[in-house]
Amino acid sequence: MQDEREQAVIGLPKAGIAAMPELAKKRYAAFMQRDVPEVARDWMQVDAFMARIDTLDASKIGLLHELTISVFWPHRAPDLELFLRMGHGYIAVDEIGRPLGSAMSFKSGEDFAMCGMMVTTPRLQAHGAGRRLLRRVMADCSGCDLRLSATREGYRLYESAGFVPVGPVYQHQGVARTIHAPEPVPGLTVRPAEPRDFEAIRALDAHAYGAPRSGMLDVLCEVSETLVAERGGAAIGFAMLRDFGKGKVIGPVIAEADEIAMHLAAPFVMAHAGTFLRFDTPVESDRFSAFLAAAGLGVYDTVTEMRLGRMRRALSGPVVYGLATHSLG
Repeated sequence: MQDEREQAVIGLPKAGIAAMPELAKKRYAAFMQRDVPEVARDWMQVDAFMARIDTLDASKIGLLHELTISVFWPHRAPDLELFLRMGHGYIAVDEIGRPLGSAMSFKSGEDFAMCGMMVTTPRLQAHGAGRRLLRRVMADCSGCDLRLSATREGYRLYESAGFVPVGPVYQHQGVARTIHAPEPVPGLTVRPAEPRDFEAIRALDAHAYGAPRSGMLDVLCEVSETLVAERGGAAIGFAMLRDFGKGKVIGPVIAEADEIAMHLAAPFVMAHAGTFLRFDTPVESDRFSAFLAAAGLGVYDTVTEMRLGRMRRALSGPVVYGLATHSLG
């Protein structure tokens, strides 16, 4: 009975509860029980403003774009439209129509979700809008293990909600430089993806990401160039490249070793030398970091990957070398 009561309070899979430190359990339970009657209401007080919480849809793209500009995020309107195709979320708007904050969730399978697009206008940070919106999307994802990429500004909020740090994600970006192709790897072939590859791509991604995100991958495939790494006739990794922000982003990238990830990324770098590229990686490898730096993609910033519940993301075999974005993982 105790386990059932705890699960009802925590709202996570039983295995996820078992994976949480005791302090994180207490923080999460307190966070979700605070102002429970208020969570589902569509109005809230933010400083001197009354704000309405609206569901994000295509009509709110302009407001969402205003928010991202206010915190100097590089997202373009088409990037935000893509997110709305893959996730669900909310935006807080004050009485005269100004956007105050946003939050989204991106579910994968029955019991996992990424939290993302959590933005609060700088003038109202620490006034409760972000907390209320986070609580709303976490309530929507009851029963799921959760993961997010925390900025420095958001870290304390997520920690207070029970999230625990996993490690840094390094944001590499810059104007790509011409590079030499990596040294050949015996038996490895990198080629453009074909329709027959997508079942293997989904399986590789589900292992590395920690949950099946087939719908998300289908959307990303529509707007991306995709390369597959093949050995012995079997796909062992893949990489995608698409328009994003100031230029293009390489991701997701799934590979089992540095040399495979480099062979997947190198063709994109060489094809787009002289243009702005971005690559977000949770992998701590001096060799891989040196490869990106040589390609003109130095470390610009870091965020902290955090989780609520089980770890989920693979740490061996095919792993996530490149994120699709901070919000999507």
